[in-house]
Amino acid sequence: MNPRMHKYAFPVSKARKYLEPGPVLLLSSQYQDQHDIMTLGWHTVLEFSPSLVGCMIAGMNHSHELIRHSGQCVLNLPSASLIDEVVAIGNSHGDQLDKFSAFNLTPEPAQVVGASMIAECFASFECQLYDDAMVARYNLFIFEIVKAHVAEQPEYPATLHYTGEGRFSVMGDKMLDKSGDFKPEMLL
Repeated sequence: MNPRMHKYAFPVSKARKYLEPGPVLLLSSQYQDQHDIMTLGWHTVLEFSPSLVGCMIAGMNHSHELIRHSGQCVLNLPSASLIDEVVAIGNSHGDQLDKFSAFNLTPEPAQVVGASMIAECFASFECQLYDDAMVARYNLFIFEIVKAHVAEQPEYPATLHYTGEGRFSVMGDKMLDKSGDFKPEMLL
């Protein structure tokens, strides 16, 4: 039997410390001759088929406007080794500098969308805007992943998970495999 947990009052403004949904991503976008990379921590899988992802992209972010015009982006998954680049990109403005050059990242042509993939990232997911009904009110973009590119090794890279206040947790190779306890139809 698991012991009961003693809980204390916690500021709701810091709930992200425990609820942040997934790994930090580097979102690349392009419209005409302008391109950008932004650090993205607020995203969630919404559907399996079609493969939909919801992303919160603040209106003040340069990528927001590029995506509004192009309807496309690439969600790039950096490993924990890129933490310095992740933080530096998050602290800079794409309308003021070329983040690929400034942070020594290599743009790679995507196969379906106009935005570049980032060569140093473990995975890149090319996305088309699927639904923009909540962009004006909540800055919530819903994208469909139309092409996925993933490195062969490691199967589970060490990824960064932002918990607020400048702190990250790292998830990686240490996995708890309980797949044998699941009903087969639940293993999507």
